[in-house]
Order: sequence, then structure tokens, then C-alpha cells
Amino acid sequence: MQALPLTQSGIQQRGLMSSSEYTFKLVQVCLPEPSKLVVMCDKRKRQCVCLCQVYKSCLDGLLPNYQAFYRVCSRLTKHQSTLLSGQDKQLLVALAGMDVSVPHVAVVSLAVCCRALKLCKVPAAVLHAFDDIRLKPASQVVLGLPEHILAAHAQPSPNPVQLQMTTPFPVTLPECALPADFKKQHGLLAKLHKHLVHRAVLAQHMGEFKSFSTSPFQLNRKGIAHSSRTWQNSEKHVYLFLGYCHHYQQVSQPTLQLFLSSPLIAQFVSFHIAAGHSQLYIRNFLSCAKCVLRWWQSKPGGNHPSFVAGLEWLQTLGLQVADQLPRPSKDPKGLADIGKWMCAADLVHTIHGAEQQSQAQMQQQGVTVETSRDMHDAALAAMIFSHLPPVRLSCIRSLVGPAYLGPCLHPDCKEPSCEGNRLSIMSESPLLMRISLPHHKNARKWGKAVIEFDVPSDLAQLLHTYLGAPRKALLEHHLLIGDACPYVFMDMHGRGFVAAAVLTLYWQKWLVSRGGVPMNPSMCRQVFVDERQSDSATAGPSNQGAAMVMGHSVKQWDKWYDMQYHPRLAQNAVDGMQSWRAAMLQSHTLAAPDLTLSTALHCGHVLVSGSEESQYQSCCSDSDSDIDIELD
Repeated sequence: MQALPLTQSGIQQRGLMSSSEYTFKLVQVCLPEPSKLVVMCDKRKRQCVCLCQVYKSCLDGLLPNYQAFYRVCSRLTKHQSTLLSGQDKQLLVALAGMDVSVPHVAVVSLAVCCRALKLCKVPAAVLHAFDDIRLKPASQVVLGLPEHILAAHAQPSPNPVQLQMTTPFPVTLPECALPADFKKQHGLLAKLHKHLVHRAVLAQHMGEFKSFSTSPFQLNRKGIAHSSRTWQNSEKHVYLFLGYCHHYQQVSQPTLQLFLSSPLIAQFVSFHIAAGHSQLYIRNFLSCAKCVLRWWQSKPGGNHPSFVAGLEWLQTLGLQVADQLPRPSKDPKGLADIGKWMCAADLVHTIHGAEQQSQAQMQQQGVTVETSRDMHDAALAAMIFSHLPPVRLSCIRSLVGPAYLGPCLHPDCKEPSCEGNRLSIMSESPLLMRISLPHHKNARKWGKAVIEFDVPSDLAQLLHTYLGAPRKALLEHHLLIGDACPYVFMDMHGRGFVAAAVLTLYWQKWLVSRGGVPMNPSMCRQVFVDERQSDSATAGPSNQGAAMVMGHSVKQWDKWYDMQYHPRLAQNAVDGMQSWRAAMLQSHTLAAPDLTLSTALHCGHVLVSGSEESQYQSCCSDSDSDIDIELD
């Protein structure tokens, strides 16, 4: 252990801070996660003082094992705690860097502390530190205090030494040879960034960047606040970029300051291109990089001209990436050849067969876990396709059942009376169910207009049956009590489909089990639009109404969902030209005047003139008429 110098006021003896009863010291040990370690023991060095309660805002940020450690210590001491006051309070506040009330502390023996650490499975380095302390009675006892619990009380992160972008900006992308392990995860995720030296700096940067991006009113930010989904995507791109710099560019201290390096951004884009990633993915990263630059721009000293030039450079790079990496064109035939497409008729037939089979098994075998799961899957498939225009999957995943009476579960909802995306039972006899979707992708653009409709009778009967005994059987099987899962549909572990990838894998596995192909559930929207826009479309809903339920407009069908829009229009135009050509030929035959010239008429006209002047005028008149005919 190595003592760190302290600058706080008080008695300082090689990093020691003494009070009337306790001795405090700030030390550092080699842990997987760099921490501030507070040494708290009585002057007789027989007992150590452990934090058993911290501020609620700090407790939320602690790792689960540290939370358990504090709870176990509190339980083992039978909740007996001593409130520090006076000089002890001031010293602890100065040492921990906190500016609010001091937490409660409890006196815990070394044996109890080691036992609590083992029960809570804290990092092995902490256990070794305590074992070493037990073998050396003269040593002081350490208590791990992770850095990120101080984030709520930390000051804004200081500006880097040079708050400007790296210049000159690259004028072309560098060549990139894929490393041998490029398929491995290069993101800076939770298990990895614990070991980084500057994790606390990165955590503080991310906290400030999140506050800058998601605050409803941030007048030095361009545009509106990020939604929770947008922030999750931005956070993912940030960690992927920092992970790339850490793994492949040997950057030992990844922080958001790396976004000020234009060569690193250019190399990262080249890495994506070499890996064959889509231009949309790369452009989303560049948009995230611009947001990070605007955050740096908002800090004191962020008015350097290089930031303006850097934003223009990123804009140019994004436009050229979109131009040189066009979106790959897809068509139903090509997708069917690789097993990623089913036509609308086949998909409806597959889902209808699953509905009938689940109801028949329920009648024959009764309510079991297997029959309940089959009915759940049939109801989920019927919601995705067949009975309704394909609703957005995010709306289906967030759909809560009639029994849920709690607040709205959407993370961005600020309406106190909002009930969220809900399936409601309006009446039991006759059965009438209604779906209300206030939270959909275009809710903000539509002025918070709600997508609301009554469920068709066949689908309503299926959902009503599933929401009864089958759903209860699934919840009991997954050790959940009553309606602990608020969502209508759940995965194999009794949890809602919070992540989109979970629903995608679940749907693909179910569809293959029914004899289909592993088609993404989002592809059902393309299947529906392809049938509605085809020349052989059957009678069905209006395009405008179906697009409204799908959460967009008919114009978006042609741009995003209709895969045969251009070839179909081109072929229809060529086929129509043949009838147009025949009509032109027919109209010319019926209405064209007789332009055949009579030799006798011309000769007689010339002879009758009787003079050279008249003859000349007649010939000129005929010549002018011929010229006019040729010009026409």
C-alpha cells in the first residue's frame, strides 16, 4: 500500500489524519478497479470502522457486491451504528471529498469484516489486503470506497491540457489491414473498463456528456434532447471507439478526449470499412462524434477554431461515406434464395396454423407450461403479423397488460397521467379489446398523437385466453408472483422483451420450428408492403390507414419498405408504352390529312397564270408551303 498526500486541513502525518477517537488515511492498493481506500480504525488498532450506510445517491452507484458488503456488515453488527460528529465528521468529509452529511459508521472487528467480504464475493485483491492486515497487527485496516460513488459530488471535469482538435485534419482515409482478432469484441464494456487506470475520469466524462445530451433544456446544445434509445446508441458508439483505441491503437488511458484526435477517428472509420460494416453504422458513429465535439465546445476554453473545422470535417466525411458505401439493394427473390424471406401468404398460413394448434392442445391437454408457452408464441406471432398491419416491434415489446395499474414504463415519459403502451379490455361481453400506443417512433413528429384501435375479434379471443390461466402458469413457472411481469409477452425466463435482439432471436427460433425460415421479425413490414404494392394485391386495408398503424406514412413505403418499387415501376412503364404506341398509330391512321400532291393541279395552276411574275409567285408559294411541312 502506498500513501497518497493529502491537502485537506487538519493534522497530517504522512497522509494520516487524526481525530479524537479514529485515525483516517487515504491509501491505494492494486485492485482491479482503482479506488480510494479509507483507513478507519481506532487508536488502539483493535477494531476497524466500516461504512454501513451511505447516501442514497451514492448507494445507487455502488457495485452490487459492495452494496451487499455494507448490508452484511450492518446485519452482523445488529444495526448498531455510531454517528460521527465534530472533528471526526469534518475529517471524514474532507477525506472522502463529500460536501454533505456524513454517513453513519459502525465499529466492526477484523474477523467480521473479512467474513463479510468473503460472503459478498468482493474482488480477490481486497481479500488479500485484509488478510495481509490481519497478519500485521501494526497495519491499518482499509475499506474499499469505489471512485464512482463520488461522482454525484465531484466537480466538473477539468479541461484537457490543450482543448483543441488535432490538426492538420487527414485529407484521406488511411489504409487498414484487419487485425487477426478483429472479430473479437473491441468495445470498452463493464468488465473491461474496470481495469483502466483512468476509469474514474472516463465515468465522469460520460456522466457530463449524458447530462449535456439528455437534459430537456440545454441551450448551448444544438437540437433537442436525446431520447433514452438515442443515448443508448451514442453510449455504444463511444465505448466501441474507445475500445478500438485501447485494443488496436495501444491507448492506455481511453477518455472522451480521444474524440479530439481526427487521425484516430479516420483510422476507426477505415477499420469499419475494412470489416465490411454498413455506411449507416459508420454515419451513426460520426454523428455521435459530432455530439461529443459539441460537448467539448460547451466547456470553458472550447471556442478554439479547430472545433468548427472539425465539425465540418466530420460532416464531409459522413457525406463521402454515404456516397462511396451505398446501401445494398435487396429484393424478395434474393432474400428467398438465402433463406431470409417468406411471402405474405405463407407467413399468414404459418401463423394461423400455430393459433389453431395451440387452442386445440389447450383443450386436449389443459393448462400446462408447454401448452401455455405455445399459446403465448401464437399470440405473439399474431400480433406481429396476420391480424394487424405490422406494428412496430418496440410497441409490441413495451405493451403492458390490462392487470398492470402502475405508472408508465417508458423511460422518456413525463406525463403523470400516461398509462404507456397498453392492451385494455373494454368489455367482456361482447369481448372488446383496445390497443393504445402513445409511445411510438413518430410520436414527437405527430404532435404526440396516439395510435389507437380496437383489436379484431379473432385476435382478441386469442389474447383473452392467453392472458388468463396460461399466462399465470408461465409466471408461476418462472417463480414470479402474480403479475410481477407487467408486459404482455415474455421471454423464456419470464422477463419482458426489453432488448430488441432478444425478441429477434426468439422469433427466428419459433419461425424455424414451425417450418419457416430465420427471417427477422422487422422484415414482416417489408413482406406486408410488398404484397400491398404488388400488381396482384388482394383486397385489404387502405394504404394510408395501414401506414398509420405501422407508425409512418405511405411515402415511407416507397423509400424504405417496398423492395420492388423501382423495378416494378420501370416494368409497368415499359409495358404501358406498347399500348401507348398502338394508340398513337391508330390515331394517326384515322386523323392524318391526305398530303399527296397532284402533278396536274400544279401544272394547270402554272399555265393559268399567264405571266412570268404570276408563275414565279405560284412557285414561291408552293415552295414555302413545302418548307413549312418539312419543319413541322
